[in-house]
Amino acid sequence: MTSVRNQSVVGRLRTELATLPDALQRVATRILEDPDGAARASIADLADRAGTSTATVTRFCRVLGFSGYAELRVALAAEGGRAEQARWETDIDREIEPGDPLDRVLGVVASADSRAIQETASRLDLDRIDRVAGAVAEAGRVELVGLGSSGTAARELAFRLERIRIPCWFRPDAHTALTNAALLRPGDVAIGLSHSGRTREVVEVLAEAREQGALTVAVTSFDRSPMAQAADVVLTTAVRETTFRLAALSALHSQLLVLDLIYVAVAQRTYERTTEAFEVTARAVQAHRFADEPNRSRRNRSQEDQ
Repeated sequence: MTSVRNQSVVGRLRTELATLPDALQRVATRILEDPDGAARASIADLADRAGTSTATVTRFCRVLGFSGYAELRVALAAEGGRAEQARWETDIDREIEPGDPLDRVLGVVASADSRAIQETASRLDLDRIDRVAGAVAEAGRVELVGLGSSGTAARELAFRLERIRIPCWFRPDAHTALTNAALLRPGDVAIGLSHSGRTREVVEVLAEAREQGALTVAVTSFDRSPMAQAADVVLTTAVRETTFRLAALSALHSQLLVLDLIYVAVAQRTYERTTEAFEVTARAVQAHRFADEPNRSRRNRSQEDQ
């Protein structure tokens, strides 16, 4: 299980509710219906509301990574305090009607994406990020794989790592990704992205890379998914659905946050090489940029004087 110290309990339950056994789902549902009430309730009260036993509630806590119900209550209470400070993000209805004006649509979309990014940040295990960044910085080869929207995020990380001299490739084709995973060696890294963690092609690539001794990394919203089982390191993301943007379509911003953090951590470790690479690549494309107008700054100053 992932570390729970800085995670959003409510956000994680919302994401993983459908994957829990029935009895644990009932406990999770009661908590999601009234997190503040659950933080104040005794274990017997919560068990009664969920139509289950105190032993089941205890098992629920341990599945989430807590030592017991007391620790879960503390986490819920602390999270409730943080949520109160960010009320504007949680009070906006995420339903978008066909006739809604664009200013309301903007509010709903911005709120959902902002909250998903915050929840992702709160659940990230920074020790795992550090491990991945260290491996990527030293890797002889980094392979990235993802399909659909997840492929967009993977392609962006490949672009950034290439820019700082990290030997990496994004494989949009499943067969190409699988054959290249078979060529990986110990010291190499394979990173797979899938919101559900159930995209068969991505799971197969990570499994093949792991068999060859490469470090395998899964970026997913479900840390008990088949892809998570095929990975050495699991980095979990949060999503906030809105009308017209189902979970898989809403995961991109959270995925980019995780990948951006990896990229920056790699750049920190390779500072001199990264700085030199930025200078070289900037010079290479300079001729393809329109030059600044020589008198533009002078005109701007003149207008300000007037």
